[in-house]
Amino acid sequence: MFTHRLVFPASVLRGRGAINHLGAMCGRLGQRALLVGGKRGIASVEARVADQLDQQMVSYLGHEVLDGPCCEEAINKLAESLKRHGVEVLIATGGGRALDTAKAAGVRCNIPVVTLPSIASTCSAVTPLTFRYHPNGQFRDMFPLAYGPAAVVIDADLLATAPLNGLSAGLGDTLAKWYEYRAISDINQLSGLSGVARTNSELCFTLIQHYAADACLAVRQGQANMALEQVLDAIFLYAGLTSIMSSGAHTGAAHALYGGFTACEKTRQVAHGLLVGYGNLCLLALENRPDNELLAALELARTCDIPVALAQLSPSLNEADIQLIVAQSLKVADMANMPFEITQRQLRSAIERVDKLSADDRFVILTDDTSQ
Repeated sequence: MFTHRLVFPASVLRGRGAINHLGAMCGRLGQRALLVGGKRGIASVEARVADQLDQQMVSYLGHEVLDGPCCEEAINKLAESLKRHGVEVLIATGGGRALDTAKAAGVRCNIPVVTLPSIASTCSAVTPLTFRYHPNGQFRDMFPLAYGPAAVVIDADLLATAPLNGLSAGLGDTLAKWYEYRAISDINQLSGLSGVARTNSELCFTLIQHYAADACLAVRQGQANMALEQVLDAIFLYAGLTSIMSSGAHTGAAHALYGGFTACEKTRQVAHGLLVGYGNLCLLALENRPDNELLAALELARTCDIPVALAQLSPSLNEADIQLIVAQSLKVADMANMPFEITQRQLRSAIERVDKLSADDRFVILTDDTSQ
């Protein structure tokens, strides 16, 4: 009999000013805390993290910068550092790659991890998964972890001050929950769990459709609002639940294309969610959805500040680069989740169709009208 193990985060605190409860959360988990993450993420939270720990008389051991991909080498290096410094609770900030490195190292050392995302770029803060890469940044695999974060702190005030491209990446990655799950799941063959996952994924799409424009405005202005809070719930909670509760696969061609893009040096450093967001459009083209549906998806992507053409990912892509991306995408395991076989010709045609529609007068007129 097949057993599906559900691994949820132990505790989630969300809302404006949530960081003000970080110390109490950490105090219940250990007395020696280390902060890890990217440089920008650490700079944006360190003073408040140190103050919170001091209030709870938790020893702050300082910070360690994670500035590369989440690869085995980075995970091993952090794990050794945790052991060497006698860390009892690990606080991880930044985006998906930093959080994933911390989660994997924490599991390896049996140390509780508190995730404090400083950008809303993926649902990594809540999931028991790590996206692993090769040292050069090329995607390797999705690796399941034995358990998820001990606590998650989602602070809307903090996330409102992050760069807009971080939120845009999160919107692209979260839209994929619906576009991909709809493509690969059979509505007539849903179990309870997969039905909940599908419902969550559609809720993600609906919330983004309604609130993305105002949420992006909040980040541009650096001030949290209700729309941003709704979108953050979609990115972290509902998207995370979709991943956790899917009884089978929940990714498809959009994530496969992401893997292909990381094989190319010119697109490898583009944020995960921006590449997935563009991949969503290609997925719709692969499904042969009508122009009006693709134009609507292009409009939503533009509203979210997600790239809608190859040139927006890298203006210097040439024919050889595109051939490499297509060929590598077909090798990514996510592509095999699609309900029909996809060839290089089909994928290349889908990319060409998206690029053509993104320059279509109907799309230009539509987006011009909606911006007024």
